[in-house]
Amino acid sequence: MRIGFIYECGPKGADVDVCQNLAARLKPEIKCIARTLDNKQNLVRECGPVASLLLQNCDHVVIIWDLFPPWREAAPCLHQDRGDIFESLDNAGVDQAKVSLVCIREELEAWLLADKRALQKVLGRMKHPHPLGTLKNYSNPDMVPQPKTKLIQLFQRELGRRRKYVDSRDAKRIVSAIPDFNKIRRSASFQRFHDIITGL
Repeated sequence: MRIGFIYECGPKGADVDVCQNLAARLKPEIKCIARTLDNKQNLVRECGPVASLLLQNCDHVVIIWDLFPPWREAAPCLHQDRGDIFESLDNAGVDQAKVSLVCIREELEAWLLADKRALQKVLGRMKHPHPLGTLKNYSNPDMVPQPKTKLIQLFQRELGRRRKYVDSRDAKRIVSAIPDFNKIRRSASFQRFHDIITGL
């Protein structure tokens, strides 16, 4: 089974690495085909034609985006985003039954904060032999404001300013260290992602 993924990041964005790692673990037989549209405005506007192209060779398409844009100029609206995405799909003649949407409230880093066991493993290796400080458990990771900033601060606290969190490098390490889905499933957006992938 071939699944197309449309992201709002760049070609080397952390979203691609994280989602493809998780998708492969949830359903090893799928082949992931990624298309990146750089930002939310491009995704909303161009997802229809891109999904149409993907569906020429894929069985299904998953569109993943953040509700809150990084610049936060205006209050976001999930209903508006979905309406605009469906309009783009309709204009491109895409069968919506072959498309699933996953909206992450803040940023994909919310998924990485969901399981402190993975953070302990990654940071512990980098900080060894010095002990880690206390890491927080987030019972509702989707509601953590600016999770990427939280990860940056955590890396600085534990490793100092010389070793900053870089999403294109560190997100893959963290997601690969998540031992199971028990903790990350506290994220409603990940649970939706999980249900879509396992249901295909």
